[in-house]
Amino acid sequence: MKKLVLLVFIAIAIGKNTIAQHYTPTPENLAHRKEFQDMKLGMFIHWGVFSYLGDGEWVMNNRGIRVEEYSRLRNFFNPIDFDAKKWVDAAKSAGMKYITLITRHHDGFSLWDTKQSDWKITNTAYGKDVVKQIADECHKQGIQLFLYYSLLDWTREDYPHETGRTGQKSGRKGHGDYASYLQFMKNQLTELLTNYGEIAGIWFDGHWDQTEPEGTQDRSSRINWKYDEIYGLIHKLQPKCLIGNNHHMAPFDGEDFQMFERDLPGQNRSGLSFQQASENLPVETCETMNDSWGFNITDRNYKSTKQLIQYVVNAAGRNANFLLNIGPMPNGLVQPEFIDTLKKIGTWMQQYGETIYGTRGRYIPPQEWGVATIKNKTLYLHILNSPQQEGYIFIPELKDKVVKAVKLADKSAMKFKQVPEGVFVYLNGISLDDTDTVVQLDLK
Repeated sequence: MKKLVLLVFIAIAIGKNTIAQHYTPTPENLAHRKEFQDMKLGMFIHWGVFSYLGDGEWVMNNRGIRVEEYSRLRNFFNPIDFDAKKWVDAAKSAGMKYITLITRHHDGFSLWDTKQSDWKITNTAYGKDVVKQIADECHKQGIQLFLYYSLLDWTREDYPHETGRTGQKSGRKGHGDYASYLQFMKNQLTELLTNYGEIAGIWFDGHWDQTEPEGTQDRSSRINWKYDEIYGLIHKLQPKCLIGNNHHMAPFDGEDFQMFERDLPGQNRSGLSFQQASENLPVETCETMNDSWGFNITDRNYKSTKQLIQYVVNAAGRNANFLLNIGPMPNGLVQPEFIDTLKKIGTWMQQYGETIYGTRGRYIPPQEWGVATIKNKTLYLHILNSPQQEGYIFIPELKDKVVKAVKLADKSAMKFKQVPEGVFVYLNGISLDDTDTVVQLDLK
C-alpha cells in the first residue's frame, strides 16, 4: 500500500512538473517580448459604466451596490463625446508606444459587442463597440494594443463569488460554477482575439480575489483557475500575443511579462509588491496620474510632470516599462489636467527619448543620485537627485572603459576619472536640471 501511495505521489509530481514546464514561447513571441521592452512607455485606460458615478472603478464594491441596482447604469451610460482618435492621439502626444485598454473590469461590463452577455456597451443608448474603435485607431496609428481583462466578476452568478475577497455585497445568493464561468471567459477571450486584429497582449487582473492578502505566507488560490487552458487558448489564437497577470506574485508558467502595481521593481510602497522582479521576462509598472484609476470627480491630487517623468526614468533604469493610467470621464472625454500633463511628458520624451526607448536597465544598480540606462555602448546617467557628495557622482563597478562624457542637453564635455572601483563624473560648473540631468558616457 505504501508503495502504491508513493507511486501515485510520484505520478502527481511528474504531472505537475509537466504542466509547469509545458509552455515554450514561439520565436514570434520571444521577438515581441524584446519589442515590448523597447517600447518603454504605454497608456493604461480605465473606463466603463463605473465612470458614470465619478467615484472610481471599485464603486460597486465600495458602496455595496447590488447587481439589480448597478445594472441600471446601462440606462444612463451614453458617452456621446467618445472619440477613439482623440484617445490614441493623447497617447502619442506623450510619446507612448502602446495602449492597455480595459475591456471588462470587475463589474463585468463589457466594452465590446460580446455575444456572451447582455451586460455590454452595445446594449446602452450609445450602442457602439468601443474595443473595435480603439483597435482600429491603434492599428491605423501604429500603436500596439493590449487588452485588460478581469478574471473576477461582481455581477455573474457563476463566478465563484462565495470564496472571493470582494463583491460580497452584490446580492448574489447562489453558488458559483467555475466550469460555466471558465467557458464564458474562454468564449469572450476568443472574441477579443479573433475579431479585432492583432492584439499585442492580454493583461489579466483579479487573481488575488481568491487568495489571502498580499504579504501572507500562503497565497495559493482557493480555486483552480486552469491557466493552462486559458493561456493555451490565447497562445493558440495569437502566438505572438503576450500574457501578463496582476496576481502580485512571481510569474506563472505561460506568462510572458510581469507587472508591478504602483511600485517600481524592488519597492513595496503599495503593500502589493512582495514579489521579486523577473530576471527573464519583460517587466512593467503601472501608476495613476492622480490617486484614482477610474474617473473620480473629487480627486484633485494630481502628480506633477516632474514626478511622472522621473517615474518613467526610474522604471527604465530598473529595466521596466511604465504604464501610465488615465480615467476618462463618462462622456468619453479625457479631462484637461491629464491631456496637459501628457503633452509635457511628450515634450521631454522628444528631447530625451533616446535615453529611454530601446534601452535596458539594471546595468548598474540604482544610486542615491538616480539611475542609468544603456543602449549598445552608450550609457546614460540620469541624475534625478542632487548628489550627497558635492561636485561629483560615482558609478560603482563600471568595468567598461569610458572614452567620453558629455551633458546630453548641450553636448558639453564633462570631466571624469576611472578607477578600479568605478567612475567619478565631475559636476563642477555643470547646471543640474530640476527634473533629470542626463550624462552620456561613451564606452569602448
